[in-house]
Amino acid sequence: MDTVKGFSVPAASIGMGLRAPHYNDLLSELPNVSWLEVYSENYLDEQSVQRHILRQVAQHYPLSLHGVGLSLGSGDALDSKHLAALKALVDEFQPALLSEHLSWSAVSGRYFNDLLPIPYTHESLEQFCRQVEMAQQALGRQILIENPTAYLNFKASVFTEWDFLNQVVEQTGCGLLLDLNNIYVNAVNHGFDSLDYLNNIDLDAVGELHLAGFSVNDYEQGRILIDTHGNRVSDEVWQLFAQVRHKLGCQAPALVEWDTDIPEMSVLLDEVGKAERVQQLGIEALAVSGLACEYGVNHD
Repeated sequence: MDTVKGFSVPAASIGMGLRAPHYNDLLSELPNVSWLEVYSENYLDEQSVQRHILRQVAQHYPLSLHGVGLSLGSGDALDSKHLAALKALVDEFQPALLSEHLSWSAVSGRYFNDLLPIPYTHESLEQFCRQVEMAQQALGRQILIENPTAYLNFKASVFTEWDFLNQVVEQTGCGLLLDLNNIYVNAVNHGFDSLDYLNNIDLDAVGELHLAGFSVNDYEQGRILIDTHGNRVSDEVWQLFAQVRHKLGCQAPALVEWDTDIPEMSVLLDEVGKAERVQQLGIEALAVSGLACEYGVNHD
């Protein structure tokens, strides 16, 4: 199989997560979107229809491969077959960006359909860094690690999440995929300030940003936000995005994700357009413009 010539992803460009319901529309319309991200595991089979479609897509758009299956946070060794298949995918498509999660999803050969949290301890840091180094060596390139959503905290943790990630970057040379929706969901659920996270994470290591929507579940005990990726980006996350771009100066490419209750492609493209306007106008301009209500930006 010939290698697909990869494209680069420009700084401050806005991409869209490509999902199966949009294959036909994307290839027939070729919308004006800077880049696309796909889940790596959906394209590992070299003979699959999905792999064939991705070859067509890659002729027109830069790609980001976003993995959900390496289980870097597990105590198990990395799955050599999975890693080999991912290496073949990377070698063929030469993606502009390659990422995985700060999580685990497999143990003792059993796989779970979830990205499960890890305790932020010295022991888990050592194990996670070892796995990241092995993955980067096998794949022959740097990977980005995404901050997770977590609905519980471990009493054993001795690091904040941002300190843990900063240590992973320092020890392995990996980059970061900073999901602003995940930060906001965790901040609300666990009672910390999103800006504390952004002010302490190593923004120089951020190679990609994610923007997505959440759902709200109300219980007798209180309210919890769920990272469903099934709604438009919230006002609060737009506000964080504006902060990251204009106050903190991070110009990493940003992506709009939508994974459940997937709407027409035009809705995602509308969200891409919003992201472009937020980063063009800035916080102060948004506060006094007609977009202030749309993005929920407060002007003090």
